[in-house]
Amino acid sequence: MLPIADFDYHLPPERIAQTPIEPRDHSRLLVLDRATGQLEHRHFYEIGRYLRPGDLLVANDSRVLPARLYGQKASGGKTELLLLKQRDAQRWEALIKGKVAVGTRLIITGHRGAQVQATVEELLESGSRIICFEQPINDRLPELGSMPTPPYITAPLTDPERYQTVYSAQAGSAAAPTAGLHWTPALIEQVKALGVGWASVTLHVGLDTFRPVQTENALDHQIHSEWYELSAETAQAINATRAAGGRIITVGTTSTRVLETVSQSQDVSLTAGEIQAAAGWSSIYIYPPYEYRVVNSLITNFHLPKSTLLLLVSALASRDLIMQAYAEAVERQYRFFSFGDAMLII
Repeated sequence: MLPIADFDYHLPPERIAQTPIEPRDHSRLLVLDRATGQLEHRHFYEIGRYLRPGDLLVANDSRVLPARLYGQKASGGKTELLLLKQRDAQRWEALIKGKVAVGTRLIITGHRGAQVQATVEELLESGSRIICFEQPINDRLPELGSMPTPPYITAPLTDPERYQTVYSAQAGSAAAPTAGLHWTPALIEQVKALGVGWASVTLHVGLDTFRPVQTENALDHQIHSEWYELSAETAQAINATRAAGGRIITVGTTSTRVLETVSQSQDVSLTAGEIQAAAGWSSIYIYPPYEYRVVNSLITNFHLPKSTLLLLVSALASRDLIMQAYAEAVERQYRFFSFGDAMLII
């Protein structure tokens, strides 16, 4: 039994960041030392203080798709779609607002009159639907769709690039890997100059990442799956870092999920084994008392109460330390969630 109520906390609504900080690296940084329980309050641009030559930062290079689409049914009723996962060239799993039956034909209208037709083919148990477009839409998404933001962000997104990391490259996410939003090109070069390595993985973030655990026992929760890729080059960097005694520091929970998924499937432990290149669907569910196999430290944002991501960070730092850190962050008026401040767990 793992009571999800133990991972709840009170967050005043005004602590939910509605807009990003400018410049990116001027967000605040709460540093939690797991060994001592000590908390330090910094800014993200000071992160180099806590990095050592020989460490390796592993970031998720996924890019958010303009996955919010607006359509009209043959009856004239308007609807809104949110693309979640691509199933094949023309089929996508999507959330659709309102009652839309299987067989319904939709006309999607984008910017400057761009249009495409689609048919609802299947209703899934999760409540999402399989949509078949009349043609592949990947290359047309910029003209058909707009940038989705999480439901707790109500302010309009004036610059869509602020919901992308500066190193994003592989389009496919329905939400940003937000721990990466704090990095600037200059800060990345600065930490590299310290002798810190930088490597990329890809995990396409789904909206389920925001879904709270709704079962009393967190162990009964059905975890979501997300597509990941880890290259031979990144595997080599991880193995070399581990062999030399450096730390593997993940930029975000999504990178963490990739490394722990791969290490689990390849039977790599904290002290033995080598990572190999891999790709597939990750449905890893990390919660206390999970023992991390590859990840030594984590850069992350502040997560929603009763969320799987709060469980993930609690598995690394302990539930008690995380809840103490969150309580202090609320008291000191840190900004929470996607556009909020960052935390470094060392």
